[in-house]
Order: sequence, then structure tokens, then C-alpha cells
Amino acid sequence: MKTVFVTFLLFFSMFIGFAQEKSKQQIKQEKIIVKQNEIQALVDSKEYEFVASTAYPLGTRSIDLTTNPNYLRFKKDSIFSEMPYFGRAYAGIGFGKGGGLDFKGPIQDYSITKDKKRYTILAKVKDNSDYYSITLIVFLEGNASLTINSSNRNSINYLGRVDQIKVN
Repeated sequence: MKTVFVTFLLFFSMFIGFAQEKSKQQIKQEKIIVKQNEIQALVDSKEYEFVASTAYPLGTRSIDLTTNPNYLRFKKDSIFSEMPYFGRAYAGIGFGKGGGLDFKGPIQDYSITKDKKRYTILAKVKDNSDYYSITLIVFLEGNASLTINSSNRNSINYLGRVDQIKVN
């Protein structure tokens, strides 16, 4: 009788263990779905920001940006950028004006394509001194890759995250 009771307790404890594991998996899956819906809502609203954690200048090693405040904000029909720049500037940029990619302006072209794993956002903006072509790839969990091509500088790539706009 004791062995039947012990066997029953072992079986019951294993059953509860599997039931808890399944619920953990369900919770994880639900969090993923919530984050995907959040990203979709942000992209659809055209109001979000990209914050970079790493810069990849053309022809050199990566640069950690975790302690360097930066952003590229999409606000309906305009783009606002305060991104650091590391790379080569051409003759069109005056002496002492080769700082970061700090610009703002109305979006001239904007398109979004979506596949199973990501959104690809293409945008163009012109400010007083330069013309920028922006490619932002946003993965469904919020990670993103940003490439900025400029008419006066080498292109640069950034890795980071897309999230709601945070005003400091």
C-alpha cells in the first residue's frame, strides 16, 4: 500500500511540474505577442524613436554608444536626429561642421514593408545642408538596425532598439 501511495505521489508531483512548465512557456509566448503588438502599433502610428547601443562606421571597428545619448525620432511627417557620427566627411561640409548627424526635417519619402520577422522602413529627409536616406529595420521584438546614407558623408550603421518617444 505504501508503494502505491509513493508511486501516486511521484506521478502527481511530475504532473504538476509539467503543468507549471507549460504555463511558463505560455507566459513567455504571451509576452512575445504583447511586444510584437506594441511594435506594430508604434510603427503604424509613425511616432517612435530609435536609440542606438552600437555604431558601425564604414571601414572601422564598432563603437559602444551605451553612455552616449542619441536618438532618431519619427513624428508623423518629420524626422529628428541626434546621432553621433564616426567616419569620413566630404568637401561639402565646412571646416568644423563635421559633428554628429544632427538634423530635422519633413519626410520626403516614407515606405514600410513587413515580412514574418521584421519591418523595413525607408525614409528620406533634407535639411539646410544635406540630404539623408534612412533605412530602419525593426524586428518584431523591438531590436533594430539603422543605416544613414548622407550626400556629404560615408554611410554609417547603428544597432539598437525602437520604442516609444521618451522626452528628456
